[in-house]
Amino acid sequence: MRDTDIRVLVVEDEAIAAEAHSAYLGRLTGFVHAGTATDGHTALRLLSAAASLGQPIDLVLMDMTLPDLHGLDVSRRMRSAGLVTDIIAITAVRDLQVVRGAVAAGIVQYLIKPFTYATFAQKLAQYRDFRLQLGIPSELTSQTDVDQAFASLRTPSELPRPKGLAEGTLAAVVDFVKTRTQPISSSEVMDELGMSRVTARRYLEYLADSGSVLRNARYGTPGRPENEYSWRR
Repeated sequence: MRDTDIRVLVVEDEAIAAEAHSAYLGRLTGFVHAGTATDGHTALRLLSAAASLGQPIDLVLMDMTLPDLHGLDVSRRMRSAGLVTDIIAITAVRDLQVVRGAVAAGIVQYLIKPFTYATFAQKLAQYRDFRLQLGIPSELTSQTDVDQAFASLRTPSELPRPKGLAEGTLAAVVDFVKTRTQPISSSEVMDELGMSRVTARRYLEYLADSGSVLRNARYGTPGRPENEYSWRR
């Protein structure tokens, strides 16, 4: 582990989800899985213990619906205890009041379940950029520096390209999607570029996860449901 690595505590009561988040962290450069808590009280104990040992947790991936405490309550108790650890909410809760509460509690990112590894990686990369920009030692911080740091949490960042996605093919898919005035499906990309439907979907999903392409469900077509994609203009 390097001094610059970000120590992460996963707070999640569902075993499968907790294992997935830990595995995702293991695939990201610059992040270390420092432990898992299955409830709010355990999370608070682990955070306090790590701080007292001089190895504070840098980031908490916080589920909002824990068996003992609400995630927002855990966040508030952390602040009351003087724990300045950053928090990314990971939850299926979409209620606007909860989202507002997350902002008020100082939660820096909000990840809605279910999500792909690509989306997870994007959010964590944005957070890493945020820490790097605010972590540069200096006596003075300008308004521009602060604005750029917070902008890194909101703007799409380039995702690592999954294995098997070729640069030339990706460029061809991008060009095709860009030139279409109406949303397209993976079947249309398959017919136009001469690839399998599964391959076409992989490229389109990557572009959607990276924020370049809008993804929506296509209704009213026979057979299996299908997504449609359009360039984000």
